[in-house]
Amino acid sequence: MPAPRRATLATVAASAGVSVATVSKVLNGRSDVAPATRSLVQSLLQQHDYVPATPRRAEAGGPATIEVQFDDDLNAYSTEIIHGAIEAGDELGTSVVVSIRKSHQRTGGWARDLVAAGRRALIVVTSELTGAQLGALSRARLPLVVIDPLNLPTTSVTSVGSTNFAGGLTATQHLLSLGHRHIAYIGGPPNSACNQARLHGYRAAMEASGAPEPPGYVRAAHFHYQDGVVNGASVLDLPQPPTAIFAGCDEIALGVMEAARSRGLRIPEDLSVVGFDDTQIARMASPQLTTVRQPLREMGRAALRTALRLAAGERIDSHHVELATELVVRGSTAPAAPTGDRRPGTPTRTDSGTA
Repeated sequence: MPAPRRATLATVAASAGVSVATVSKVLNGRSDVAPATRSLVQSLLQQHDYVPATPRRAEAGGPATIEVQFDDDLNAYSTEIIHGAIEAGDELGTSVVVSIRKSHQRTGGWARDLVAAGRRALIVVTSELTGAQLGALSRARLPLVVIDPLNLPTTSVTSVGSTNFAGGLTATQHLLSLGHRHIAYIGGPPNSACNQARLHGYRAAMEASGAPEPPGYVRAAHFHYQDGVVNGASVLDLPQPPTAIFAGCDEIALGVMEAARSRGLRIPEDLSVVGFDDTQIARMASPQLTTVRQPLREMGRAALRTALRLAAGERIDSHHVELATELVVRGSTAPAAPTGDRRPGTPTRTDSGTA
C-alpha cells in the first residue's frame, strides 16, 4: 500500500485561503502576520500533520539519532533494552535518545515534533499503539520498530520480541517435571501480546499433562512488583492454593515471593516460583530466581539495527523477529512436597516456636 502523501505548504495555504509565503512566515516565526491568520495557519499545520520537507536532521557526516520511547517508568527490563540499543548505536555511529511518553500523550503533532527534532526512526517498547498514531508516523515518514508491544494493530508494524509461547511452555514443563500439579500463572495486561503468548504456553503444558487449572489460578494485572504481591496473595489464599507459580516477569515473581514469605511459606520448600526475563533482579533475589531468559540486550540491538535499515529505505526480510528464550534454573524451584505434607497456606513455625 503506498504511503500517504506528505502535506505541503501549498496544501496548508489552500486550506487557509492564504499565500504560501504567509504559511512560510508562520513557520519561521515572523511577526508580520495577523494574529487571527497565524492561529488559523498553526491549527491547519497541526491538522494536516505538516512536516517540513527538510527537517532538522543530523549534520552531514554526523550520527543519526534514534529515539527509544517507553510507556512506563524505567525498570530492570528497560535497562537491558536500553543497554543493547546503546551498544548497537555505538557500533553503528548512531545516537540514542531515551524518553518516556504515555500512549495517551502521543497526540497532535507528536510524530511531527519527533521529525523536527531530528529523529531518524522511533523504537517504542511495551506500549499500546493506535491506528491514529501509526497514521501520524506514516505521514511524517518516521520509521517505527516496536519491542514487546501491548497490541499489534496491523501486521505491517515491524516488531522485535522473543519466543514467548515457547518460554511459557518451558517454564511450566519445568514445574511439572518437579511433580507440581497445582500451578498458577500471574501475568501482565491481558491485552499484551507477549503476555498472551506466555499464558498460552502455560496452558498448553498444563493441558498436555492433564493438570487441572482451578478457578482463580490465572491472574492478570501489570508487569509490576506490587501486582505480584497482590495477585500472589490472592492465589495463595485460595481454598486449594498452588504449590508453584509461574510469573509473567521477574518483577511479578519477586512480588509473589514476598506474598509467600508474609504467609510463612518457604521458597522453594513450600512454594516454587518461576519468573520471565532474567534481569539483574533475578540474580539478586533470595533465593535466586529460576526464570526464562529473554535476550533483552540483543532485542534492543536488533531493534536499533532494524530501525536504521528502515530509515535508510532498505527492505527488511520480516516484519516480526523472535529471538530464542532459555530456561535458567536457580534456587526458587524444587520438587513438590509429597502428598500429605503441609500444603501452602498453612503457616510454618519460626525459630522461636511461634506461628
